[in-house]
Amino acid sequence: MKKGIEARYYEKLKDGRVRCLLCPHKCIIAEGKTGYCRVRRNVEGTLYTEIYGRVSSIAMDPIEKKPLYHFFPGSDILSIGTVGCSFRCQFCQNYTISQEPDHPTDYYSPVELVSLAHRYKSIGVAYTYTEPLIWFEYVYDCSKLAREKGLKNVFVTNGYINPEPLEELIPVSDAYNIDLKSFSEDFYRKLTGGSLKPVLETIERIGSEQRIMLEVTTLVIPGYNDSDDEIRMIAGFLASINDKIPYHLSAYYPMYKFTAPPTPYSTLSRLKKIAEEKLPYVYLGNVGGDSNTYCPNCHALLIERVGYRVRIVSFDNGRCSECGEEVPIKC
Repeated sequence: MKKGIEARYYEKLKDGRVRCLLCPHKCIIAEGKTGYCRVRRNVEGTLYTEIYGRVSSIAMDPIEKKPLYHFFPGSDILSIGTVGCSFRCQFCQNYTISQEPDHPTDYYSPVELVSLAHRYKSIGVAYTYTEPLIWFEYVYDCSKLAREKGLKNVFVTNGYINPEPLEELIPVSDAYNIDLKSFSEDFYRKLTGGSLKPVLETIERIGSEQRIMLEVTTLVIPGYNDSDDEIRMIAGFLASINDKIPYHLSAYYPMYKFTAPPTPYSTLSRLKKIAEEKLPYVYLGNVGGDSNTYCPNCHALLIERVGYRVRIVSFDNGRCSECGEEVPIKC
């Protein structure tokens, strides 16, 4: 049996079982079995990660594709993903890799990955496409080396991680986009297999780090999380942490096990106005329309976006060029 490398954050139990402590599932795993993510396996009483260095997807992407609109706008970043996930979202947009751990992969060592980022003049590495936090051992090693080489580390994640491993990752992190899929525990339990509270705690913890850019995304699914009250609660929660957090409302399209109709643009437009009652930087994703950044004080156009083409218009040195308002954008 292929072992991979020994996992971090687990404890050994009786009868050869182990308890994984990486994420809130805290899976108890019998000999020869994997946890909920399908990629951390108990081999003879030792927990192994089977995905160290296994890359299912790799590309140079615009940073806006993550989506991150306030972190080095207009730049490109080397983006990588693996297989497996700590959730089993019935509407997963990347289910062919997140829910199929046997999907073909190629091996990249941390040294090879960081060298590749330098070769393509990337601002850093984005751990994305599937859930990067189940890839903890690898992304930590890559992030540490990338930081030493002057590169940025970006995480596009569901936020489902225990506090101790998160604390270890924070010093080598530069930006996060965290999926807040709903403000309902019932939604999380039935449609993702996870729980809401740990995700909120991760958002609160990352949001407390001024050095780290935090943006949050909700995939809006008609009939499930598209009510005015739900988006109002999410916006209020984010504003209670920091009312400058950029918030993305993305359109859903039928995928995997879900056949609900696509999200109407009118729904996103309505919810955007509700979120803007609490948050000045609200963006729409997966649809056409205005994705520009405006000054919340004088309403000057700061950054113009047409697709993934970006033009900085009235923004300089962290402030609006027209009125001097401080704007949370890192360049």
